[in-house]
Amino acid sequence: MAAKVFESIGKFGLTLALAGGVVNSALYNVDAGHRAVIFDQFRGVQDIVVGEGTHFLIPWVQKPIIFDCRSRPRNVPVITGNKDLQNVNITLRILFRPVASQLPRIYTSIGEDYDEPVLPSITTEILKSVVARFDVGELITQRELVSRQVSDDLTERAATFGLILDDVSLTHLTFGKEFTEAVEAKQVAQQEAERARFVVEKAEQQKAAIISAEGDSRQLS
Repeated sequence: MAAKVFESIGKFGLTLALAGGVVNSALYNVDAGHRAVIFDQFRGVQDIVVGEGTHFLIPWVQKPIIFDCRSRPRNVPVITGNKDLQNVNITLRILFRPVASQLPRIYTSIGEDYDEPVLPSITTEILKSVVARFDVGELITQRELVSRQVSDDLTERAATFGLILDDVSLTHLTFGKEFTEAVEAKQVAQQEAERARFVVEKAEQQKAAIISAEGDSRQLS
């Protein structure tokens, strides 16, 4: 009798464990600031986007793909040519996030790590286009205009991939080795010219002081 009771308890416990496992695999959480896309083994990626909270799915048939929809930073370095055909080293800091309603399309066409192939590619494309319109002097004196043009063009381009750019900042701008060396040589030449002019002016002042002193001496005599 006792053996049957223990056997019944064992079967009941096993049933509960299996039921618990099934229920647990049918639940998933979407954290704050995130969204989920459902992949179905038979129907593919579903069009719906699941919001925050705890949700049900069909175990072993459906799988949630979680996306972070909060704004995230990414630095993208690019080397490109300007109007003078000088190499320009530029780094952009981009704050980006996906358009939540377009997550099924993003996952289907690009993948879960969508920013990896998209952001470096479109950043290089836009920087090449914008920087080629400016010469070295303009890139230095009109940096704000360059940054604004890059931001506008890049924001528009990113939108075609379902991405929102909350901020685009030009954080680094330097020129190639030849230009840097030319600038340094020019600075040295300017410093030497300034030094020579100072020496000449000082000599002229000393000469004027001597002439003035000689004139005063003649008047006294």
